[in-house]
Amino acid sequence: MFVFIATFAVFVLVIFAMSLGWIIKRKSLQGSCGGISSLGMEKVCDCPEPCDARKKRMERDARRQQGRIL
Repeated sequence: MFVFIATFAVFVLVIFAMSLGWIIKRKSLQGSCGGISSLGMEKVCDCPEPCDARKKRMERDARRQQGRIL
């Protein structure tokens, strides 16, 4: 039980320290340098064939766009 409490306390202290750094600098959080594009991927889902849920979403978005254009 002591190990659990000590670990929890360390996590709380680290999160508190990170929040103080953010509060003092007033700087928005940023991602890493490069991110997914540094791996040669143009998008998060780099599948050659989208899944069924993605196809439905794309069809719904296309219908919305057509409704706005007309």
